[in-house]
Amino acid sequence: MPVDFRIRPPEVAARRGRAAGVWSDSGQIPELRRWRDETPDAPAIKAYRADAGSALISYAEYARHVERFAGALYELGVRPGQVVACQLPNWWQGQALLLAAARLEAVVAPIMTTIRPRELERMLHRLGAGVVVTVDEWAGFGHAAALAEIAPGLPELRHRVVIGQPSDGEIDFRSFFVGTPWEQRHPVALDDAHEDPDRVAMVLFTSGTTGEPKGALHSQNTMYAAACGIIEAYDSGSGDVRFTPHALMHVMGQIGARASLVSGGSMALLDAWSGERGMHALAESGATSFSGAPTFVYDMIAATGGAPPRLPALRVMTCSATTIPRTLVSQVSDVFGARLLSGWGMTEVGAATVTRVDDPVDWAMHSDGRPVRGVELDLRSEAEITRDRPARLFVRGGSVCLATVGRDSGALHVIANHDDGWYDTGDLAVPDGRGGIRLMGRAADRIGGAFMIPVGDVESELLKNPGVADVVLVGYPDGRGGELACAVVVPATEPPVTLDELRKYLTDEGMTEWYLPTQLEYVERLPRNENGKVRKELLRRWVRGEASLTAEG
Repeated sequence: MPVDFRIRPPEVAARRGRAAGVWSDSGQIPELRRWRDETPDAPAIKAYRADAGSALISYAEYARHVERFAGALYELGVRPGQVVACQLPNWWQGQALLLAAARLEAVVAPIMTTIRPRELERMLHRLGAGVVVTVDEWAGFGHAAALAEIAPGLPELRHRVVIGQPSDGEIDFRSFFVGTPWEQRHPVALDDAHEDPDRVAMVLFTSGTTGEPKGALHSQNTMYAAACGIIEAYDSGSGDVRFTPHALMHVMGQIGARASLVSGGSMALLDAWSGERGMHALAESGATSFSGAPTFVYDMIAATGGAPPRLPALRVMTCSATTIPRTLVSQVSDVFGARLLSGWGMTEVGAATVTRVDDPVDWAMHSDGRPVRGVELDLRSEAEITRDRPARLFVRGGSVCLATVGRDSGALHVIANHDDGWYDTGDLAVPDGRGGIRLMGRAADRIGGAFMIPVGDVESELLKNPGVADVVLVGYPDGRGGELACAVVVPATEPPVTLDELRKYLTDEGMTEWYLPTQLEYVERLPRNENGKVRKELLRRWVRGEASLTAEG
């Protein structure tokens, strides 16, 4: 059954958010309208495409596109509360579409292009999406064809819109959305918009941890709060250019986009990543801030070839990872001439913590930051909190989503109905000594870096393989501040199943590529405790060469 999107925050939470100054009485459209009127010629988006050069979208152009796209969606029958899903690369059209749907008070569902049909079908089915906008082909994968194949199993899906070359039954984005002046035929003018910022407006899916993936139900105000926290931490203004190489369809991309819109600044978009292209976009856009996982920074450092570029506008670079490698702090200073900050957030809670420029220079190596405005942290433990005994991290505040919904089960968890609005992040942390936190691990055995891997989902699929008698996934360092997945397998055949065979098996099942294990280890049996649970922590240390299964298993 599709999600009931009529959830609203309780009055006490609404008052708390507005009192903290991180909730507003309106949504994104008045923000766009303001900058259209005050700075119509200022750049809103600086878009860089691998196959089509660059494009500069002013605020006046941005507003016109949003009105036209909103008219097209209205013509397709989109009305308040209905779901519009968007699976596109980092193109400016994607962000304009999301705002166009917001203009109609639809619920938007950004979905990354790395998500494959198996996961996509489950997401669209759970949401009851009526309109899906996708690309014909991207990075060697036929998205439009894949959507057409799963469409018969999606009874709520009325329209498939394709950017590129559409096939029968698909709507051509170029002619229908771009080439038709719908704003002259439908009541979609930005000046007529009256938004309810407390209703559910966006669903962002997590990858899942040891359980099923969840959809985080955000309002305009929860996303606004996340943006406000970042703006204040970075002291951002209308002259700032924010570059986030993460997917625009990911929570980090959406927070960056909203922060740019709230402050009247501009955002730089890059559709196909490489270190060289990243460096070009960073320099060409005049970016004042950069936010991304350490792997993006390493790629750009490698692309410089030992010749640091001139980046006079760049002030700060922020990395989000459990551990910031020690060498990265000095490298960022030497290569980019900028300060390295660290931060932490998640799909359900937005941007929650960040180190500041008034912290010690190397503080990113020791802390994940202080909470941003409007966010509260609670470290809970029945014993004294130490690095050996970290506490469980709970978060409450304006950026925390209104609810989560299980992608497969449909189980709805309304945050305000539990524990006075405190959200259990599933992470372990200790105080950093300066009013912030240091993340110490994952209570739920999560694996990942820039994106998280749904461990339970992958393990369930692997157990269906005839060559696998038993299996668990554990993380091992990727050398760049994140983790990759190692499959620890009890073989069911001789010779044992290989890593390539397991990866192909999962790919043939339609599983997303970055979920797949990149290392394989064999054991005769999985070590378990007295309750029969697999000792994943022991296996994690064993994979990293820090423990012996013979001695401890």
